[in-house]
Amino acid sequence: MALPQLEQDVKYTYSEYLNWHSGRWELINGEVWDMTPALSRLHQEISGDLFYALYDFFKEKNCKVYMAPFDVRLPDEDTAEDYAVTTVVQPDISVICDHQKLDSRGCVGSPDLIVEILSPATAAKDLKVKRALYEKHGVPEYWLIHPTDKVVMSYHLGEDGQYGKAQIHDREDTLQSVQFENLEIQLKDLFQES
Repeated sequence: MALPQLEQDVKYTYSEYLNWHSGRWELINGEVWDMTPALSRLHQEISGDLFYALYDFFKEKNCKVYMAPFDVRLPDEDTAEDYAVTTVVQPDISVICDHQKLDSRGCVGSPDLIVEILSPATAAKDLKVKRALYEKHGVPEYWLIHPTDKVVMSYHLGEDGQYGKAQIHDREDTLQSVQFENLEIQLKDLFQES
């Protein structure tokens, strides 16, 4: 069934989300967010290049790399049952090292690394709403890529469970993961002129 007529003050769940067969959607605290229907060519190139770099790095390790569309369910309750989950997002790239979080429909719980590539339609959500969401759910590392500005903002959780100030990287920098030793992305390669 297509997305039903949305009602105000209704908190939707993953059970309902599973029945929406048209379009791409995310649920954040029960609120429905429409995903951008067509991504730019630049977004796709950066996503593909970064996915392959991460896939190559993790292929001999115990972590899995997934690109959107891939459901990441972030339960607030003690249960991850479909009727109780009100947050499901589709990050551009997710790295999951705990295979117990993986099931046939995606990931239940926080990935170890999430990457979002900004587009005009999702920039505010990725910069503000998702940053707070990922911090709340304990995503250890979050990279936000600005494709047109050729800048990456990287966040990592401190001991206090907060992201703190972003580290800013431009196309001349090497992006180094805080939690994965030897994971380095040459941003000049990622932000190649097309």
